[in-house]
Parts: sequence; C-alpha cells; structure tokens
Amino acid sequence: MTTQNTVTTPAERQSPPTDGLVHSQTTTVFDVDRRLLIDGTLIVAAQRFASINPASGAALGYAPDAGVAETEQAIAAARKAFDTTTWATDVDFRARCLDQLDQALRANIEEFRALTIAEVGASHLSTLGSQLDTPVGIVRYYADLLRTYPLIEDLGEVDIKGQKHSRWIEKEATGVVSAIIAYNYPNQLALAKLIPALAAGCTVILKGAPDTPLITLALGELIANHTDIPAGVVNVLSSTSIEVGQMMTTHPDVDVVTFTGSTSVGAHIMAAASATLKKVFLELGGKSALIVLDDADFATVAQFAAFTICSNAGQGCALTTRLLVPRAHHDEIVGLVAGMLEQVPSGDPTDPATFMGPLISERQREKVDALVQRAIADGTTLVTGGSRIDPGFFYAPTLLTNVDPDSELAQEEAFGPVLAVIPFDDDDHAVQIANNSRYGLSGGVLSADHSRAVAIGRRIRAGTFSVNGGNYSSPDVPFGGYKQSGIGREMGVSGLEEFLQIKAFAAVVK
Repeated sequence: MTTQNTVTTPAERQSPPTDGLVHSQTTTVFDVDRRLLIDGTLIVAAQRFASINPASGAALGYAPDAGVAETEQAIAAARKAFDTTTWATDVDFRARCLDQLDQALRANIEEFRALTIAEVGASHLSTLGSQLDTPVGIVRYYADLLRTYPLIEDLGEVDIKGQKHSRWIEKEATGVVSAIIAYNYPNQLALAKLIPALAAGCTVILKGAPDTPLITLALGELIANHTDIPAGVVNVLSSTSIEVGQMMTTHPDVDVVTFTGSTSVGAHIMAAASATLKKVFLELGGKSALIVLDDADFATVAQFAAFTICSNAGQGCALTTRLLVPRAHHDEIVGLVAGMLEQVPSGDPTDPATFMGPLISERQREKVDALVQRAIADGTTLVTGGSRIDPGFFYAPTLLTNVDPDSELAQEEAFGPVLAVIPFDDDDHAVQIANNSRYGLSGGVLSADHSRAVAIGRRIRAGTFSVNGGNYSSPDVPFGGYKQSGIGREMGVSGLEEFLQIKAFAAVVK
C-alpha cells in the first residue's frame, strides 16, 4: 500500500502545525499524523484529512482517509482472526490482553488527556470524568468480569421416556463486529463498544468519527504497540467516505453492527443490515427532561440544570435539554437558571478553571444557531445566550422560555448548550410532557421527597434516570434507551451479552 499523503479538503491544505501533540521525535503512539490499524499492521493511507481543533479552528493533525479497499482488508482480517485463531475460545488469553491494554492506557493517560482536550474541545475538568478517566475504567471492569462471568450454565437433567438427558447452555462470541462511533465522547464510545466485544471473543472493525479521528487511531496504535492482541482481532479505521460506513454495515462477513449517532442514521443502518439479518445494536438520540418538583431547592435546581446543559457544550445525547418546572414557580426558576448560565466558566479547554469548551465544528455551531433562531422566530422567548463566540466554535449558553411542548425546539436534539423551559401544572402533567417524545434515553427529577421522585422516575419511558443528581455513568451500569433512542445496552453485564450467542446442548446420560 502506498504511503503517499494527500490532504483531501482544500481549506485544510496546510503544513501540519508545529504546536501539535508530538512529545518527542521517538514517540510511536502520539504523533500528529496517525495510522490505520489493519491486520496487525499500522498503515498510512494514500489519502488523509485534517482534524480541526475546535477551540481555535486550526488543523491539529492528520488522519488517514480509508477507502473501500482498506475497509475490505480490515473486514477480511477480522473474519480470518475470528475463524482461524483461538481468540474466540481462549478466555484466559483475552483477559491477559485486556490487562495489558488497561496498563497501557493508564501509563499513557496524560497523552490521551491532551489529545482529548485538543481534538474534542473537552475541558480539562471533563477529562477527569466522563471524557477520559471514567471510560478508561471500562477495560479493567471487563477484564475482571471475564474472569467471573459464567459462560456455561447447567440446566440439569430430565427424564425422557426412561432415559436421562443432561442439558446445558454455552455462551460464545457472535463473530465479527463493525463498531461506528460519534465524535462527542470518543474515548467512552470506542471503549464501550470495543472492550465488551473483545471480552466476549469477537473481532472488531472500529471506525472513529471524522471530527475526532486522532483519538480513536491513537487507541489502535496503543493496542498494536503494547498488547498481545493477535493481528486482525482489532482493526481501526478513520474515513470521510460514506461508502466505508455502508460497507461496514452491509458486508456479509460482518455479524454485528453497533453504532452511536443520530436516530436518522441509525434507522438507515438498521435497514441496510437487515438484508443479511445482522444483529444491530444502536445508541441514538435523546431529548431528555429534567423535572423540577415544587418541593425542590430552586437554587440547587438552577446550578444543576445550568451545568448539565453546558457539559461538553451540550453535545450529549443523554443530557437533560428540557427543563420542566412548576407553573407557579416558573419565573423564579428561570431567573435563577439564567443567572447561573451566565456564570458558567467557558473558554480555553486547557484552562483548569474552564467548564465549557467549544462545539465540535462550525457546521455544528451553525446547526445549533439555526435551531435557536427558528425557535425565536416562532415565538419562543430568548432569556440569555443565543450568540456565537469567536475565535473557535463557541456558542453562548442559551435559555429559552414560552416553549411549546410539541415544537421543534422541544422535540429535536440541538446538540449544543440550549435549554428549553416548559411549565407544568402537576406531577401527572409533568410526566405527560416528559414522555411526549419519540426519544427515551434519559431523564431526571429534583425533589426534597425521595419516594415521590422515584415514583416519577418509574413513570418515565427512558433507559436511564437520575434522581436528585444521581450519576449512572459507570462501567458496571448498562446504558441505552427506549423508543427511538436505540436498541440494546452498552456497559455492565448487558454490554457483554450484546456480543454473545447462546447455544443450547443436550446429551444422553450413559
């Protein structure tokens, strides 16, 4: 394969920046020019594209732009590794390889932190939690789970016409997995798909998002350089080509497709995969509601609601983007939330004092602003925010009221720091509004009465739910949604079982 590099986007045809993340001339894991991992070999593709630092708008580094040929090679390598090696059957070896990856990630965590801040625009503070440190724990969790999870279940003996039959179940790897991830939490999404699939004994083709390719490619290079995972078991691609994603979801040698992204794309993937009856696991959109009951502490409400919507600049499918408040306290709560939003520390993601960084791209900022401006034109009231902040792709934390529960703003993802306030009359009305969505990913409630809050949560049609700020983000907690928020669960025991097949045995007892 040729190693000639060609930058494919005209606006990005510039020399690699000198202030990139090269820590030394001998660094093999963190260079600004990344490589694909295919069949155990790190490859520089014929084409490449720039990854943009969203805090500055400048090119951060360059990623190989894989095409159909590289994708075919990756799928063939994964198929061969599954069919001809002992990866799928050697549990002890898989656990040892996960141990190695856990150690390598922890040894290089500061380099990943710097790359995550630079490429995602994530604040340093967020990398201490959901952007990096928490996801790294996924590897350790599944390495330990693999050593205790019962892959064989005895169903006992039965007597059939005077003859005894023993029965048991064995759980085995499903096969080759295509994993396609979004840009907003690349460490979390990559590890939540890759690690349980590997623990189950599957082989994987992992494709990073075009907006954040360097992080996912760095993970592939870490695997190649610091683990004994056999060639072909893990293949890592980056690409701007639609054909690559189409091949990963339709190829007959792929057994499972797992995707995180928009509901519209997820629906297309599900339809495309249906021709070969692949197992499809989808983590899609959300329009979650935070319900404020009349006995809540409104100062706490304001802080919680404001900082939640500004987390990762609002680029999170599970964030509570609808704030449901008692009608009698509407104006009081709106005033408190607006004041808190105006105090959220935003700016340079490398500054430890920053809470909110930029949106991922100018394209995303335009999408967010267009949604806000349409809402205002339709009669929604802008309380604060609603403006772009330069340089970079920053957007001011935005609060809107007089929001119709059936409007575009209340029904569609903004994927930006935009909070819509909707009043309700009583608990039943709040539940009705919260469930008035095609999505069902998450939600939350704030109340002084724990029992009342839990009762509300049990009535919300969502896969995850936070009571009084409870945090469900952990490697051992299954994550996924109801309705059009997806199919299946990531993380926890359920995350492992997404990649396992069940085989039932029966044998005559001699």
